[in-house]
Amino acid sequence: MKSPKASKQLLDLLNDAVARELQVSVQYMWQHVQWIGVSGFAVKDELKKIAISEMKHAEAIAERLVYLGGKPTTKPSPIVVGDNLKEMLQKDKKDEEGAIDLYRKIIEVARKEGDEVTEKMFQEILSDEEDHHDTFTGLLEDL
Repeated sequence: MKSPKASKQLLDLLNDAVARELQVSVQYMWQHVQWIGVSGFAVKDELKKIAISEMKHAEAIAERLVYLGGKPTTKPSPIVVGDNLKEMLQKDKKDEEGAIDLYRKIIEVARKEGDEVTEKMFQEILSDEEDHHDTFTGLLEDL
């Protein structure tokens, strides 16, 4: 059986998603390793956990992209670590909001193209991203 082909629009969106996932996986991991102090103690492990989740997303999206005939980018979106915990978490929350918007668009395009697998995959990733957004929103409440 031949692999299905996706539109250029969908392939470009998937590559945007790969770049974004690479960005936040590095960003959150560097925040994890660089943050010190009492206020960051509880946040460090959560950042590491989310960074690993984001890297798994990057891998899954890249695999799907290749299956659909594309080539995954190796260039992440711009990485911003931040200078203090509040700045870090505000940036992370904003990045998750961007991911949520992008992934809703990917779901819509995949649905229009009849690509049920990509649609389902991004519904699952979207759920993770909403959880990450909720985590960052909650962590910001006490800062």
